[in-house]
Amino acid sequence: MAQAQDFEKSLEQTDAAVVHFSEGDSAIRRFQQFLHASPAAVPLIVLILSVAIFGVLVGGKFFNAYSLTLIIQQITIVGIVGAAQALIILTAGIDLSVGAMMVLSAVVMGQFTFRYGIPVPISILCGLACGTLCGFINGWLVAVMRLPPFIVTLGTWQVFNSIKYIYSRNETIRGQDIEAEAPLLQLFGAQINLGGAVFTLGVAFMFALVLLLWYVLNYTAWGRRLYAVGDDPDAAELSGVPVKRMLITVYTLAGLICGMAGWVLIGRIGSVSPTSGEFANIESITAVVIGGMSLFGGRGSILGMIFGALIVGVFSLGLRLYGADAQWTWLLIGVLIIGAVTVDQWIRKVAG
Repeated sequence: MAQAQDFEKSLEQTDAAVVHFSEGDSAIRRFQQFLHASPAAVPLIVLILSVAIFGVLVGGKFFNAYSLTLIIQQITIVGIVGAAQALIILTAGIDLSVGAMMVLSAVVMGQFTFRYGIPVPISILCGLACGTLCGFINGWLVAVMRLPPFIVTLGTWQVFNSIKYIYSRNETIRGQDIEAEAPLLQLFGAQINLGGAVFTLGVAFMFALVLLLWYVLNYTAWGRRLYAVGDDPDAAELSGVPVKRMLITVYTLAGLICGMAGWVLIGRIGSVSPTSGEFANIESITAVVIGGMSLFGGRGSILGMIFGALIVGVFSLGLRLYGADAQWTWLLIGVLIIGAVTVDQWIRKVAG
């Protein structure tokens, strides 16, 4: 009994404080956690710094309404195609054929109208159906045949690219002919003047699309399932998510968005050319990566993609106004891509 009392007395004298493991660089750790929770923060910070730096270097020429709206107009196609690319990269995939799907859809719209005399609204629907079908083919090969997305879309990029040249006979439908006979094809090139700033309907469509996808990804069950598939498809399937159906849906939706991009492209350049949009696939991946989306899937924000596209636009116009060689633009964008992937790896350590 005396031993038990001595034991209880010794317990009362012990330190009751909770064990605390001190962590070095706590401020850095908190910043890392903030960036992990807000994937669009990094590209937004880079965008603000880029605008500030070029504002100092170039001066008033950079901050006038014409220059700023020109940046937005130049990224219209990249922003729309980048939205399609972002959905696929969120599933831990990649689509190298987005540019080819976009131009093929535009070619179908133009050829159906001028070669076959089909009414313009029906031709547009056929072009959108073409993009959707192309996306479905990609999704079916990835989800059902279980082929790697990179290999699948590398192959379909070659196929769709060849089809657009063969079908169009490598001919361009001139803007004057479209304006005279089928102005609806140029709908998204119509301009909107807001206080000296000139926008197009294509710009309005791009922002509307991004905001819609942002809402869907953040506030709907479908969006949560998409992130789950990208983060861990096996765990998502065990949780009841139909992974195959989700993948097919995402690739099909991406194809539809590329079809819409084809319609916007006609309004942007005024004509239907099979040689347009040659680098749309690379530019879309660039916008997504610089925008902070993880190439490993399951993490990122559609808003970050737009910030990434704007960063590229700011660098392109800023360096041009500064008088630098065009190659500096590609050099700095390459550095940004490597930096973005490095930051992504650093942020992923939080989740690990």
